[in-house]
Amino acid sequence: MLFNSIEFVLFLPLVLILYWGFFNKVSVNLRNAFLLVAAYIFYGWWDYRFLGLIALSSLFDFFCGKYIYEAKTEKIKRVFLYTSLAVNLSILFFFKYFGFFATQLAELFRQFGSTVHPTTLKIILPVGVSFYTFQALSYTIDIYRGRMKPTNNALAFFTFISFFPQLVAGPIERARNLLPQFSSLKRFDYSKAANGFRQLLWGFFAKIVVADSIAPITDSIFANHGSLGAGTLVFGAVLFSIQLFCDFAGYSNIAIGVASILGFDIMRNFNLPFFSRSISEFWSRWHISLSTWFREYVYFPLGGNQCSKTRYYFNIMATFLISGLWHGANWTFAIWGMIHGIFYLITKPFSPKNNSGELSLRQWPSMLGTFLLVCAAFVFFRAENLAQALDFFSRIIHFSGGTNVFQLFEPTKIFIAVFFSGVLFVTEWIQRDKKHAMDIAEATPFIRHSIYYILIFVILFAFQTDRIFIYFQF
Repeated sequence: MLFNSIEFVLFLPLVLILYWGFFNKVSVNLRNAFLLVAAYIFYGWWDYRFLGLIALSSLFDFFCGKYIYEAKTEKIKRVFLYTSLAVNLSILFFFKYFGFFATQLAELFRQFGSTVHPTTLKIILPVGVSFYTFQALSYTIDIYRGRMKPTNNALAFFTFISFFPQLVAGPIERARNLLPQFSSLKRFDYSKAANGFRQLLWGFFAKIVVADSIAPITDSIFANHGSLGAGTLVFGAVLFSIQLFCDFAGYSNIAIGVASILGFDIMRNFNLPFFSRSISEFWSRWHISLSTWFREYVYFPLGGNQCSKTRYYFNIMATFLISGLWHGANWTFAIWGMIHGIFYLITKPFSPKNNSGELSLRQWPSMLGTFLLVCAAFVFFRAENLAQALDFFSRIIHFSGGTNVFQLFEPTKIFIAVFFSGVLFVTEWIQRDKKHAMDIAEATPFIRHSIYYILIFVILFAFQTDRIFIYFQF
């Protein structure tokens, strides 16, 4: 079920009415059971056949966690940990990468004169598998490390894995942060719910008004890049970066907002990434739940920076490469990750020592430089293949002429996309010291309600149901 769908518009109020009404004074287990059923309806609306996969994955990791904790020796603990890693990553590999690597292997044999037909299976990628797999792995790994104890409540664990606000595209929560929240009975908190609704509203604005107004433009620019001028291609690269941010940050804000209305706290996933002053700062502000997951469970285990300089370079590049491949089975994602690794290593010596330091307009040169580097790398993220990405850059570098964006689209559509992008970024800059852009609880009632009505109006005016979230494919 999509957040930006009529089904969800009907689904969410019904869940909230039942959750805070009928299930308001029941036991924790009954309330978790209701959330689990709601989550499976939400997920099964897309494809009910994969409900069995998420249920089996949850059951397997629930018992793995118990066996790791109860193991008498370190060797047995490692056996169960490696079993958890192997099973979860095998599921992820099969659904996400099998077809890609089978095709690549067949192509490799063809280069040596042998004909090998890859096994072709019509494999459908389960929505959210990359997200809930990593969330489950945080549970077994943290138990192995002694950072948390396993839960004895299977119902709470199943609900944690499938918590519907962040099930299909994150944020990727750590078990030690979110799982304990399913052990306490939530009481309705008006201020928390109101804040959640405001964040949800901002998420819908970012997705429906900004990202979806940009999408047709960037789709056309990348599809017709071979006939477009260099200026239009640069414009397309910048616009796609804004689209991706608004699409994904929009989803995250909706997820965090819905969770807050239900009484849960989940982590912030984006923190003004396009105002970053360096690539290292960008990765402390962009897709925070994933970047911190890789830092904690990949980078540090490889040795982090507590090693030789050569090994440190390897650890950075390996982490970024794996991060790139996490996004999809295409060499473009691997290149995108490696580019960020290179940018990170080159710019790290010049980066601010405190990535969370105060942002100021006086820092605009470093912000602009970082933004342009990020936009350039995102060309690989968006391109269908390496050939398209390289040709895209070639036309920019050679200042190629061609059709301009105003010949592809009506000026009004371009103006709307650019105008609302500007509104979003100006608002985020003004609210940069707040928890989110719609953190306006201290504003006067007149100002608050005026903002609500304006946002609701433009969201309804721009609403369309055929635009899925970009990160659903990952």
